[in-house]
This record gives sequence, C-alpha cells and structure tokens, in this order.
Amino acid sequence: MDSSQNTASVTGGSGGNGIMVPQSNETAASTATSDDPKQNLNQVINSIQKTLGLLHQLYLSVSSFNVASQLPLLQRLNALVLELDNMTKLSEKCNIQVPMEVLNLIDDGKNPDEFTRDVINSCIAKNQITKGKTDAFKGLRRHLLEELEQAFPDEVESYRDTRAASAAESKRLAQAQSILPNGDVKVKTEL
Repeated sequence: MDSSQNTASVTGGSGGNGIMVPQSNETAASTATSDDPKQNLNQVINSIQKTLGLLHQLYLSVSSFNVASQLPLLQRLNALVLELDNMTKLSEKCNIQVPMEVLNLIDDGKNPDEFTRDVINSCIAKNQITKGKTDAFKGLRRHLLEELEQAFPDEVESYRDTRAASAAESKRLAQAQSILPNGDVKVKTEL
C-alpha cells in the first residue's frame, strides 16, 4: 500500500487514481453537536490528523505536478480548505489553554515535556518547603506544650481534655451530616 492510499484512509476516502473525495461537512457537523469535552477534543484531534494527511497529499501532488494533475491538486486544496473550516468550528467547542512557556519551548525546538517536568519539580520543591514549615510549627507546638506543662500542669491537662472533647464533637457532627473528614460530602445511594 503506498503512502497516498494510506493517507486517504485517514482523510475520509479516495477516488480513482488517488483523487481525494472530501468528507461532507454535514456529517462532521452533526457529530460535533455533543457537549462532552473529551469527545470534542477527540473530534479536533481527528480533524488535525485529517489535515495533516491532506497536507501530505498536497505535498505529493505539488512535488510531482504536471498539467494533467491540476484537477486532483485543486480537489485536494478544496478538501484542505473544507477541513480547516471544519477544524475551526470544532475547536470553538474546546476550551484548552496552552501556557505560553510550552509554545516558546516548541518555537525554540525543545521538547514541551520539559515544561511539565519543570512544573512538577517546582511543585515538589514548594511541597518540601511547606512540609518543612508544617514540621517546624508542630515542633514549636510540642515544645510549647512541654514548657507549659512544666509551668502550668493543671491548665495543660484541662486544655488537652477540652481539645479531645472538641475533636470528638467535630467528628460526630461530620458523621451526622455525612461529611467526610476531608470536607467531601458522602453520596447516599439507595438500592
């Protein structure tokens, strides 16, 4: 199977002699009426793949152009214009935001995965800083309670009892309201 026949299977079909038969926009538009973001994204990805296939076919047509291949070339150009229009309509339903840093990396000829790696490394570093601060506050609280217990043992005991009672009451209220300890609401399903 040659590359133009292979590409034609991606782009909607071909007629005789490798002439592209463009897919009707009516069928593409009827499938694009969904509000499912994942489906909308898949439709845009499929349209991009079709466009790349059409561009490849155009490249083949232009690289071996002669007067006899003028009609297939025009048909492929028309198919490309229709697919670009379809892609524009489909893309209006997708709300995807690409950070400028990713586009700059691509422009510089670098792998956009570097951006993801940098963001993850930054999150890990910030997480470690936050964990360090949390541990420092826990250590300070423990140290203060030890010092207070030596100076005021009765008051610290009363504080611990009050704190334990308050924690038990919060837990009881959370269970009564079907709220999980992390703040999520339990969904009750009846069979």
